[in-house]
Amino acid sequence: MQIREITTGLRFPEGPVAMDDGSVIVVEMAAGAITRVAKDGRKQVIATPGGGPNGLAIGPDGALYVCNNGGNFEFVPRDDGLMIPGHTPPSHKGGRIERINLSTGKVEVVYDSCDGEKLQAPNDIVFDTAGGMWFTDHGSTNSQHRTHGAIYYAKADGSKITKVLRELLSPNGIGLSPDGKAMHYAETFPGRVWTLPLTAPGVAAPPAGFTPANFEGAFPGLAYFDSLGVQADGGICIATILAGGISTFWPDTKKFEHTPLPDILVTNICWGGNDMKTAYVTLSSTGKLVATEWRSPGLRLNYNA
Repeated sequence: MQIREITTGLRFPEGPVAMDDGSVIVVEMAAGAITRVAKDGRKQVIATPGGGPNGLAIGPDGALYVCNNGGNFEFVPRDDGLMIPGHTPPSHKGGRIERINLSTGKVEVVYDSCDGEKLQAPNDIVFDTAGGMWFTDHGSTNSQHRTHGAIYYAKADGSKITKVLRELLSPNGIGLSPDGKAMHYAETFPGRVWTLPLTAPGVAAPPAGFTPANFEGAFPGLAYFDSLGVQADGGICIATILAGGISTFWPDTKKFEHTPLPDILVTNICWGGNDMKTAYVTLSSTGKLVATEWRSPGLRLNYNA
């Protein structure tokens, strides 16, 4: 597999969104910025929301929606030059969902709480055909304890937010099946991926057994899971930490494939191009955005710009 480096020097890139003009928008989590990367690698900061912008998605109104973790990770300088997120700093006060006008760079907060409870650290986001957003709240870690995370469903206009799953172990990546009848999510520290069947927009069907969702699979070894994307054939592609690559699970089968990439912190994947076979991947510890021709087309998202 040939890997093409589009740009480097990004401060912990995440949340790539492939745009119709061939550019890719990413967050720079350690810089509190949203950056557009042109096809030739040129970078342009389009917004500076601060905090810790994490996941990105185009919404039904054509705006960019941001999971901002509020600065949930401390970045400590290392001798090897790699950027590795650490514990939650004492200054962290919670996170939010933001809307960014792509023309002006204006940032506005859509949600920072649910039923009077502050959001902790929103992480990844996906929109369904009804225009609603699913997003994960990763939770926080300090030297004494770790808080539970959760998954929310909310309307893009800020009128309603619901906590759908609670008491989760570091939920991170989130995506929808091609038919929209299931939501997939990954948990970082167990290195597991789950599927939640849906009966209507934002409404979950009872899963089998006593788990919050149906177990889909786990990495066969030591690895952590980050964000995810879904292929057009339903394969769930999960950015994998420590093992450094993309781990793919095909629901309802035992098929699994790991695609290694040259970074210990591979954090996200998305697809673009006319055939949706160009995969864009963030290599976060080395600050790179790379591209490669993927084995299968990615699932075209419900909203694009």
